[in-house]
Amino acid sequence: MQRVFDDSIGRPTLVAQLLAAFAGLALLLALVGTYGVLAAMVEERRHEIGIRVAMGATHGAIVALVTKQGLAIAGIGLAVGLAGALGVGRLVASLLFGVQPADAHTLLTAASATVVVAALACALPAWRASRLDPNAVLRGN
Repeated sequence: MQRVFDDSIGRPTLVAQLLAAFAGLALLLALVGTYGVLAAMVEERRHEIGIRVAMGATHGAIVALVTKQGLAIAGIGLAVGLAGALGVGRLVASLLFGVQPADAHTLLTAASATVVVAALACALPAWRASRLDPNAVLRGN
């Protein structure tokens, strides 16, 4: 009987494991992508950030500036992703077990995970931006 039971849930279990693996990969890609965009933004704006530090901006203010911009980018992506999830939810409804395509708890959990990943991706570029030496930046070094 155990073998019959295992055979009956084998395919759904495999599909769930594959979806979980792809979800993990998507979070990793979101982390790397957000980090890349923010690192490039900080590099482009070195001069501006150097001037802000020279004018008296605190390290916390610079971290807040970069983090706010990173979370704004993540917020736009989150809005587009949630709209896409609601739109495509009906197509994958047959693969969902015990969850509705527009389940608020599931969507909130996914959105929270995305925000946490975006905040982690913002941390290193924000820290680097706050540590810029205004003298070196303004001299062009």
